[in-house]
Amino acid sequence: MSLAASSLSHIRAIAPYQPGKPITAVARELGLPVEAIVKLASNENPLGMSPKGREAAAAALAGGERYPDPFELIQKLAARHGVSERQIVLGNGSNDVLDLVARAFLDAGRSAIAAQYAFAVYPIATLSVGAELLTIPARDFGHDLEAMRAALRPDTAVIWIANPNNPTGTFLSGDALRAFLKRTPGHIIVALDEAYTEYLEEADRYDATQWLAEFPNLIVSRTFSKIYGLAGLRIGYGVTSPEVADLLNRVRQPFNCNNLALAAALAALDDTEFLARSFAANREGMQKLTAGIQALGLEIIPARGNFLTFRAGADAAAAAAVCQRLLREGVIVRPLAGYQMPEWLRVTIGTERENTRFLAALKTVLV
Repeated sequence: MSLAASSLSHIRAIAPYQPGKPITAVARELGLPVEAIVKLASNENPLGMSPKGREAAAAALAGGERYPDPFELIQKLAARHGVSERQIVLGNGSNDVLDLVARAFLDAGRSAIAAQYAFAVYPIATLSVGAELLTIPARDFGHDLEAMRAALRPDTAVIWIANPNNPTGTFLSGDALRAFLKRTPGHIIVALDEAYTEYLEEADRYDATQWLAEFPNLIVSRTFSKIYGLAGLRIGYGVTSPEVADLLNRVRQPFNCNNLALAAALAALDDTEFLARSFAANREGMQKLTAGIQALGLEIIPARGNFLTFRAGADAAAAAAVCQRLLREGVIVRPLAGYQMPEWLRVTIGTERENTRFLAALKTVLV
């Protein structure tokens, strides 16, 4: 018997996560100079790291021999959200928080619910602990909350919701989410993944962390990877009830957030100038890419967040060919075949120069 065959069957059932293609990989494969390549595949902040976060991370190197102390960041996050420090759970990226949810509340004999076309980490987290994932057909490429509620089973323990959703960019209003929570049994965990919430326009914003007294089964996860620009440092957090936070912290690895990430996140929270610039650049870029892609006759899914998903071809082969031709032009976007959307590609909103470069390349490869 092979080692693979002797492994757990639910582990073998996991489809490995496929990250956006790195610039260096494209350079090696296609013989292009690194500086000539534009990466718009991983929803990273094109303006870079928060300057305050960068400075703090550099200073934290001096204490690299010491184990991390997360107290200051926990204290600041608790104050920011108006909750107690016992309600904060830190993660090695918000993905880590989602994994903690699965480890604390799922196992063989339990099920979780997620929407079709939702974040790839939900099936990975669910299957990795032997639980069953119930995938509910999407409504207009987003979450069909009524169908998700109707799909609840006696063994359902977790509901995964991404808002805005990745990779489609669809959005659920705060009113819709609150109504859903009211109709969800209190013993079922609702994991609300808000990685892109800072990119929402003012009219769309709501604060789910203020619902925790009413819904102690709610877990709100946030990340420093997107608008704060700390993706490479891997830090995120969850806000939930003290009881749930205690359970998540029991399965959390000790020192799961490193000194540099803690320092950078603490400083980035106050980098209001950088956040404002990032928000404005994203809004302008979203408008430019939306108009440019539609001018080429391509369908776009209306999106919030810092990315757009567009139909690149009539079938999987046509979209894959567009993606490959873009790579040869030195532009990396994200193919979505792994999300069962093989005709679609996702592009991150970049800088003005990167957005112009992408639209020119797209026009070239569609000819």
